[in-house]
Amino acid sequence: MYCAGPLFNQSERDEMTAIAEVLVSQGHSVFLPHRDGMEFRLVREALIEQGWAPEIAGSFLHEAIFALDVYQLAIACDAMVWNLNGRVPDEGAVSEAAIAWTLGKPLIGFQDDARSLIAGRVNPLLVGLVDFVSVCRIKDIPTALEAERRKTKVTPIDHDRLPVKLKTTVDRGAELWKALQKEKAEGENKIIADCVTKLFGPSSNKETR
Repeated sequence: MYCAGPLFNQSERDEMTAIAEVLVSQGHSVFLPHRDGMEFRLVREALIEQGWAPEIAGSFLHEAIFALDVYQLAIACDAMVWNLNGRVPDEGAVSEAAIAWTLGKPLIGFQDDARSLIAGRVNPLLVGLVDFVSVCRIKDIPTALEAERRKTKVTPIDHDRLPVKLKTTVDRGAELWKALQKEKAEGENKIIADCVTKLFGPSSNKETR
């Protein structure tokens, strides 16, 4: 289960953790990007401590985060929960929801935020991805998800038939995820930084501080 949404302050991270926890309590395995993958700010700090110039570290770390999250969303996770809260929904989560929808994954939306853009409604190109229906209570997410699973006819993703760019990104993300699991890197930003550098870092020498 992929959980997507805003993660830019503690209250947003707490809300995403609450969503993940209610799913885990119902027996779901959950990928929460900042917890189970990597948090950009913290890993970037570790890369800078290792001697990478900030702009270089940020560049290849972004590539790594993109590949890992796309792999999890496209291959490792069989459904997605999308938190649409915010003045506008988080742009990264919008991209992830579009990928999930295109791949035919069960996808549900959560929103208890009254802010919107168009006459009291969220942009139809966003909420159309969740059939114009969203859950407004975190505790109701598992039930809504099960209903969506029953409704959605899911076919296994054929890796070999993925578009070239998606397949390449998925393969890079899978390699990074395998390395992170092998090194038991969850939450260990220095170890994560080492894995990211090995797989995504420039082949040239480190920039000077």
